[in-house]
Amino acid sequence: MTDYKYKRVLLKLSGEALMGEAGYGIDPKVVDHLAKEIKLIHDDGIQVGVVVGGGNIFRGVAGAAGGMDRAQADYMGMLATVMNALALQDGFERNGMTARVMSAIKMDEVAEPYIRRRAIKHLEKGYIAIFAAGSGNPYFTTDTAAALRACEIDADCLMKATKVDGIYDSDPMKNPDAKRFDTITYREVLTRDLKVMDATATALCSDNNMSMIVFNIDQPHVFADALKGLPVGTTVVGEETH
Repeated sequence: MTDYKYKRVLLKLSGEALMGEAGYGIDPKVVDHLAKEIKLIHDDGIQVGVVVGGGNIFRGVAGAAGGMDRAQADYMGMLATVMNALALQDGFERNGMTARVMSAIKMDEVAEPYIRRRAIKHLEKGYIAIFAAGSGNPYFTTDTAAALRACEIDADCLMKATKVDGIYDSDPMKNPDAKRFDTITYREVLTRDLKVMDATATALCSDNNMSMIVFNIDQPHVFADALKGLPVGTTVVGEETH
């Protein structure tokens, strides 16, 4: 494990990352591919926590935009993340890893309750801890839940998996001349309004000096390369470490 710059990480996956080419739901082949990529770092002794979104099944903001009560819609979104977490647990365990789903909403039959000290114990034992149901509170995104859990478990960095290979000064899908940052501070992310995460999540990481790596999930061996400090994606740092 000496090659690795980071030893304990929190991986943030979007729900959309699990649906593959389909427009909805969970593609078992995508889950299996993710599990195989994570196994590479897991087998090298890296402690891995995961927060997964629910947008492939239900997104609270979209429900609220359609006229639903926002808090009710957000709770439905949290339940969607539990379904994704169970799919990930199945994928990880079929690939020879032990995984625990810890839910911020109590549902004893399918998941453990989220207890911070227990989560850290799981990581120390070499289990993958999958944090489901966001933060358990409506009006907070799963990005904010990821930032919160990363700080709570004292992760060395937060890894945000996306469809692009880092943070750009403008949308690379729309602007072919967009420039990618190798390193950027949270202050710059906020002042430039770069929409990496919502402002609450960004501020939480900044206040707690939590480094973040933004990378393209489709790149082969990207987890291992990023954690070894190789030039993968964009690293976001606090003012103190810049």
